[in-house]
Amino acid sequence: MKIKHLHHWDITYKEAVNIQQELKGKLILNDKEFPGEIKTIAGADISYSKQDDMFFAAVVLLACPTMDVIEEVSLSEKAPFPYIPGLLSFREGPALLKAFEKLTSVPGCVIFDGQGIAHPRGIGLASHMGLFLDIPTIGCAKKRLVGVHDEVGAEVGDYADLTLDGRIMGAVVRTKKKVKPLFISPGHKIDLRRAVEVVLSCCRGYRLTEPVRRAHLAVNRIRAKATTSC
Repeated sequence: MKIKHLHHWDITYKEAVNIQQELKGKLILNDKEFPGEIKTIAGADISYSKQDDMFFAAVVLLACPTMDVIEEVSLSEKAPFPYIPGLLSFREGPALLKAFEKLTSVPGCVIFDGQGIAHPRGIGLASHMGLFLDIPTIGCAKKRLVGVHDEVGAEVGDYADLTLDGRIMGAVVRTKKKVKPLFISPGHKIDLRRAVEVVLSCCRGYRLTEPVRRAHLAVNRIRAKATTSC
């Protein structure tokens, strides 16, 4: 899979913030370019080594709607950027993009374990990576980063708007009964309504969507194997 080159990764904190502010204006937050039917969808996740700054990235490509695994790719490398809240994409992005480069097929959409536009500067991991990948991306986070919301209903599919300064930034979606909801926001080349539809269509009885769950299992398996071999 070919990846766009938008900027270098060897940068300072100030340069990273400036890049976010510049790239935010390039995000497409509608579904005009979204395919009428997605035949494949990918999940992406990162796991950290407890011993050092080694990252383990995994991308799993699945068929829609069966959620059968088509392809799984992974990569491990040292983190190039320090941990700074609001700038996680600069820490995790390089490894994820190198993993995506290994894919032999281009996904119809990607779900990231992270934020889309529901981010302090409106460009979280899913949005940032979406610009590099140039395909529809969705942020599907386990925790809220910004905004407020009403109580979410108890049934699967219930959701509440996530708002920030009066603007709807995402949705808080119940994906499994009696389990905390997920925080969904558009990444790139998709709107919120379609993002929620895609997320719910990928749920298979777990809190996490099946693409992200498979990527999470893959990356933890890779990390465990690397730790054992050390």
